[in-house]
This record gives sequence, structure tokens and C-alpha cells, in this order.
Amino acid sequence: MDIDKGSTQAGRSGGSPAGADGSGTQAGGPRGPGSPIEFRLDAASGVPTYLQLVHQVEHALRLGYLKPGDQLPKVRDVVASLAINPNTVLKAYKELEVKGLAAGRPGQGTFVQATLSQVALPELAGLHKSLLGWLTTADAAGLDQDGIVALFTSALRDFHERRGGMGDRPGAAGAETEGAA
Repeated sequence: MDIDKGSTQAGRSGGSPAGADGSGTQAGGPRGPGSPIEFRLDAASGVPTYLQLVHQVEHALRLGYLKPGDQLPKVRDVVASLAINPNTVLKAYKELEVKGLAAGRPGQGTFVQATLSQVALPELAGLHKSLLGWLTTADAAGLDQDGIVALFTSALRDFHERRGGMGDRPGAAGAETEGAA
């Protein structure tokens, strides 16, 4: 589940690899005006479509790509670009509202209300660069995407076990599955 960042993030390294590997990821269409992200779907993931949308917004919030006040793509734009039912998008946006992350404004759209960002952008940039180096090493060692995900998931699990079960802290729920699509 990847997201495309809008033009405000275009200058940063590490643009979304969504759909680049031909793994069944369905590319989204053009972003609506004022929306910094574009949704992508992975039909092979087994994750319900509405949850893929929710997870992508949560990822964008954690990484600082979305901030309070940003507008999410309009329902009609998501429906047109992904060829999905409008009720699916509405269900995702309702889930984000229930979580306190977004709020709908009648006639205007749905806007981000809260953030999940835990680390400042400069630190994220450094971590991103380090992770890209690790991924390059893993690729050179012959690991494919599934192997990389399995190794990372295993290491993350070991890390949390060594820290004494800190995986139960707020914000860590679903960390093993959210990025593994």
C-alpha cells in the first residue's frame, strides 16, 4: 500500500514506488486540486479496499506527508481514478473520522484533523536514507520484495521482543502488516 506524495514532496528523495514492480498494484489517477496524496490499491494484498485507503492516510500522517488542514482526495476523484464504489471511499473516510484523524466539511471535502507523526522531518530523512542503503544491500544479496518484507518483519518483531514487548505501545498496532503490502 503505497501513496504518491503531491508536488510539495516531489523534491524529496524516495518517491512512492507504487506500481513500479508490476505486483498487481493498481495505479491511481490524477490527484484532485488541493490533495497532497494519490491512493494506490493492491488487489493481491487481501486487505479490504477501504482499509488500504485508511492505512495509506495513516502512513502519510506518520511520515509527515499529510498534516492537519490538508484535504484528502475528493470521493468522486478517488472513484474515478481507482474504479471503486463511492461507498468504499466513504467507509474509509468515516473510519478516519472515527479515529479522529479527519473530518468532512459538507460541500468542501474531507480534511485532516490530526497527525500521527512521531519524528521530525529531518530525522525521517536520515532514517529514510539509511533504510534505502539497507534495501540496496538486501537487493544485492539477492532478496526479492517478499524476502525483504519477511526479513524486516522478523527483525521488527525481534526488536520489540528485546525492548520488552514495547510493540503494544500506542501507534504500533498493525505495524507489522501496514507496511508489508
